[in-house]
Parts: sequence; C-alpha cells; structure tokens
Amino acid sequence: MASDSPHQTYHTRQVQRLLSRLYARSPQKDTLLDRAIDYFEHKEFKSSDEKLTPNEEELAQLERTDRYSNLLGLCLEVIELVEGDSFAESNRKSAQVLGTIQLLCPTEGKRIAASNEMCKPLYKAVLALRLLDHLIIDGQIVETNILKYIGDVPAGNYKEFTAYDKEKAQHFLHQIKVPIVMAALLQDIGNFHPKAQEIIYGPEGNENPFRTLEPEQRKALLQINYRETIHYISEGIGIPVFAGNTKAEREQFKKDEKEKLNFIQQLIKSSVKPRSSIGNILKVPQIYTSIVLSTKSTYNYKLLPQVYQVLNKNAELGACSQNVVDALYQITGMFPQGFGIVYMPFSEFGDKGDCYEYGIVNSLYPKNPDEPHCRMTTRKLAFIGFGHDIIITKTMNLYFTQTAKKLASLSKERLNEILELLSSNANERKKLDLLPRCWHAKEYFSIKSHQKIWNKSD
Repeated sequence: MASDSPHQTYHTRQVQRLLSRLYARSPQKDTLLDRAIDYFEHKEFKSSDEKLTPNEEELAQLERTDRYSNLLGLCLEVIELVEGDSFAESNRKSAQVLGTIQLLCPTEGKRIAASNEMCKPLYKAVLALRLLDHLIIDGQIVETNILKYIGDVPAGNYKEFTAYDKEKAQHFLHQIKVPIVMAALLQDIGNFHPKAQEIIYGPEGNENPFRTLEPEQRKALLQINYRETIHYISEGIGIPVFAGNTKAEREQFKKDEKEKLNFIQQLIKSSVKPRSSIGNILKVPQIYTSIVLSTKSTYNYKLLPQVYQVLNKNAELGACSQNVVDALYQITGMFPQGFGIVYMPFSEFGDKGDCYEYGIVNSLYPKNPDEPHCRMTTRKLAFIGFGHDIIITKTMNLYFTQTAKKLASLSKERLNEILELLSSNANERKKLDLLPRCWHAKEYFSIKSHQKIWNKSD
C-alpha cells in the first residue's frame, strides 16, 4: 500500500487513511480490527458462565459503546465518501473509491496478498451499496423491512431520493445503508478469533496465512468465523446506550437500533446460503472482491476481467443468485475499476495506427459491459496527466484476442520501440510482453497529478 504522503491528492489520502483505520493494526490499538482482536482475546480468558461484578459490567458497557461508536463513525465515513446527492454522483464517487483501492494495491511482488486482505472489506462495502441501489431501482428488492423505509417514493424517483425527500432519505441511510456497510465490514471479523487464527497460521504460528487450507480446516474455519462474527455483532457491539431526553425518543431509539442489529444479523446469516434472499447483497460482492483483490498465490492481474466467469459458475452451482450477479455485471462491467487497459487508437481519418496506448477504467455502468469507460493515460506513446475519457470498444481493446492479432503483424523492432517509450526502465521492459494485453498502472498512479482520473476531462 502506498504511504500517506504529499504525493497524494486529498481523496487518495482519505481512502488510504480509512483503510488503515479498518483492517490494519496500529500501535494505539484503535482500529476496527484492533478492537475486535482485543475483544476476542479477553473473551477467551473468561468462562462463559462467569458473572461480572457491577464494575466489570460497567467497563464492558463502556467498551461496547466505544466499539459501536468507532464502527458507526467508520460506516458514516464510508457512506460520505461514496454517496452523492444523485444516483450519477454516487456512482462517480464509488468508482473513484474502488479505482483508488485497486491502484493503491500492488499487482506484482510479495505484498499483494497482505495488501488485498486489508482492502477487501471496504471494497465489498462499496459494491454492496451500489448493488442495493440497482436492485431497488430494478424492482428486485422484496424485503418489507427495506421497502418500508422507501415508502411511497416511486422507483423512478429513487435515483434522486435525497432531492425528492431529504428526511426520508436520511432515515433510509441510517436504517438500511449503515447496517449494510456494518455487515460488509464485519462479515469475516470472526477469522481473527484466536481459534480461527490457529487454523490460519497453524498450531506453531509459522504457516503461510494465505495458503490453500485442507477441506476439513476450511470447514472448521468457516464455522468459527460465522459463530464468532455473529457473537461479536450481538455481544461485542450490541445496541448502544440511549443518550436523549424523552421517553418517546428512547423507545424510538431502542426500536431503530434493535431493527438495525437484526438486519445486520439477517444479512450475514442469509449470506451463507443466500439463494434468492437479501444475503446476495453481501455474497455476490464477497465473491467478486475475493477475485479482484485475491490473496491466493495464483493471483494474476491479467485474469481479473474474468471475475464473472467465477461468479456465473457460483450462481450455476446455487451459491448465489444469477439475477444479482447480472445486476453487478451491469454496474461494474467486465473490467474492474482502476484496471489498466491497452488499446489501439484510431487516427483522425478513422484508421488504426501502428501502436497502442494505455488507459485506466474510471466509470461504473458502461453502456456495453465489455467496453469500459476509461481515462486516456498516454497519447502518441507519451504519458499524460490530463487525458480525455474514452470508451474502449472490443475492436480497440488488446485484452481481446481478435484485436491483439491485428497488431501481431508489427515487427519485433517496432514493438520494442513502443515498449521503450511506455516503460520506465530496462528491467521493467524485460518482464513485459512485447504485445501486452493490459498494463499495471500503480506506478503511474503514484504521481499526484495522475490521481485525478475521475475529474471531468472536458
């Protein structure tokens, strides 16, 4: 992960700092993960039937309040980063966060797994929010506990929910969107329980935590994760203490918070075997994120656009809903945000030239899922900081074999010449394919002026 530095825009620093406060470890032990680990470790030393003294109960309540306040604050920060006053603005902001995460994460070297592991919960939470919007607009949400907060707002007006009814939109945000982000962030928190960590790191604590587990180990880990995640949500977080004045306010507060807690538990429980339930709103982004931000030793950046082959297979096997997979495909398209596209440009006369250029995927909802919206990052084989947006058609995109074949007729000398212009050093050139199907944009993104690829280009 790139360090927080003056070489980052304000938005890049925002995303980086948020990631570091979620699933990183800090010396102050004040991250979301630190708080959960502390809870799990203390719980292990206590007997389940041990009664707490009044002082211990008071301390336990203070700790629950702290964990809840921290979680709520982080969720509201996530929502502020990715939600706008309109459907279009929410999609733009979400694309920016998803793309920034992808471009901050290494795609080569030894740090891929650890970095991706830290980024998964936030990435998944953003996808879940956008999936919720899409399913509501498409009329696929049937859960009454969600629909009642939309009320009489027509589906056609949901895209402008805030403008249509600001008060109702805020209530919907707190009762539905906040719990969805909470559930996404906490879905696998049980993996950090000591018993789960013993499986992940081995009895001696010296195993590769990202290795492929034996079937029995994986089954045991899934059971521990589910059990301890539900326990942490109900006992480690729970319902916060009311801080208002009137009895009516207190009763409404308790009702709202109990509903939120039940909804979080429903999301996580139903995501295990979602079928056609609301659990798909977690399950489908979870599978997508596990491929795009893979922690496996077989991670291959070039294969990220094949994520929907995995999702469609999971749907076919009944592990998730095909309708929800199709919905996410409409949102993200084939190519993940921040993915490096290599394409053949057209000349001013409409002819294809004798070179290729680089672009970065920077927008959700492509009109055609396999034709991504990109920001141009090179022009005439030179890197630029303020390129235009462009739709890369299949006939331009070198990711597709048929298109790549059209450049195969170029001489080795010409291809080497292009590589020399588009790579930063000789060692990098040695590792690159003469005719690349995609490119790693992390180094390009490390330059501050190149981090504004979501701004309007005209």
